[in-house]
Amino acid sequence: MDNWNLTSVGLVLIGCSITVAGTIIAALLLGISIGIAPYLLITTALLIVMSAILIIYGDQEANAG
Repeated sequence: MDNWNLTSVGLVLIGCSITVAGTIIAALLLGISIGIAPYLLITTALLIVMSAILIIYGDQEANAG
């Protein structure tokens, strides 16, 4: 990937955020005590929303020009 645009950054960010959230949830289901898990899940949810906005904005920008 020679040319990084907003859509590709958003796709990488959303993929990583979903993976991290799934790992945190799996650890909690296995009984591992994570004290800051709620804050980490809120952070990943915010990153997912921000990356979805980046994907939509980047796609509209690419189609316009």
